[in-house]
Amino acid sequence: VRLAETTPQHRLTAIAQGELAIASGKVAMVLVAGGQGTRLGFDLPKGMYPIGPVSGRTLFQMHVDSLRGAMRRFGVSIPLLVMTGPSTHEPTVRYFQENANLGLKPQELIIFQQGTMPAIDATTGKILMESTSSIALSPDGHGGIVRALAKTGWLDRAQDQGIEHLFYAQVDNPLVRACDPLLIGLHRLGQSQATTQVVEKRFATEKVGNVVNLDGKTQIIEYSDLPEEVAKQTNPDGSLRLWAGNIAVHVFDIEFLKRSCQSSDALPFHRAHKAVPYVDDQGNDCIPSGPNAIKLERFVFDLLPAADRALVVEARACEAFAPVKNAIGSPTDSPETCKAALVDLHRRWLTDAGVKLDEGCLVEIHPNWAWDEHEVQTRLDKPTQIHADTYFT
Repeated sequence: VRLAETTPQHRLTAIAQGELAIASGKVAMVLVAGGQGTRLGFDLPKGMYPIGPVSGRTLFQMHVDSLRGAMRRFGVSIPLLVMTGPSTHEPTVRYFQENANLGLKPQELIIFQQGTMPAIDATTGKILMESTSSIALSPDGHGGIVRALAKTGWLDRAQDQGIEHLFYAQVDNPLVRACDPLLIGLHRLGQSQATTQVVEKRFATEKVGNVVNLDGKTQIIEYSDLPEEVAKQTNPDGSLRLWAGNIAVHVFDIEFLKRSCQSSDALPFHRAHKAVPYVDDQGNDCIPSGPNAIKLERFVFDLLPAADRALVVEARACEAFAPVKNAIGSPTDSPETCKAALVDLHRRWLTDAGVKLDEGCLVEIHPNWAWDEHEVQTRLDKPTQIHADTYFT
């Protein structure tokens, strides 16, 4: 579904469908938060990284606040599932405990850990040892979410509670609107089992997955697997042939996820060549100077071709995608670019509502003040001018 191909009426119909599903308790949200902030120079779980341009709220807070804004808006409790990894699980559990679950009720929060796979020596094919008594393990990728959820028993409980859809996002993208009614509504109207949100790629070789249609099936090809000459192919009008970039925002049907758990083909393993420290046969610690091991990972987007019907929905990058992946000072996907995107979005909301903003002042809107641009309009009943950095909360 391309933005240019949707009519205002179709969007309104979809939003109404999504809002009805949310208000009826048919939607839950999962946040993938297994990564450390290593590339950010941050030695804690990435979700604990402070990113609020004025407030300093963490990535976890940004997502939970957005979800609580949806709960307030639709008068419903929405479960949040947070998937951690082996190195982030305990710190994440402790963070939520020490911060009163960021306002979530105990029954609204489930923190669970993804699975692991052994690292394999790339030369010998043997399993590497982390110590003389334990094998070297690594997370099994974001695709491990399906089996991890099934292991908790949550998929069965969700169906018993009338939950039909799972809204999926990753913790490093605070521009995600939790349980986006438009995306959920389009998913329902299209009778999709697996829907993915995409943005138009900024340039041909951007490091995002490429969403394609292959033999009638929706698939995602990782940028690392796509030859550069293919990535640069264009249409007659000069636009990119492979324009749709995966931003890791999805909607899955619970019934489809349950079915996928029972299929050995739904989520194949991918090989990644990585550097993995290990101990040798004599018990000596070995630090490799380069990639020495094969890690096995599953990718959640491999569910798309397994769906009877999958849907791809375009969003504007300025409204949906500002990930925090790279260190301060990096030209793209850095804390600075993410904060700038958040400020720009909220400045547009305020400007559209008639607010006059001084050049350069930072603004940040808490979802409990206004969950979306329409609520901003209702909050401001007289002309307003902003002269300094302002946090609307």
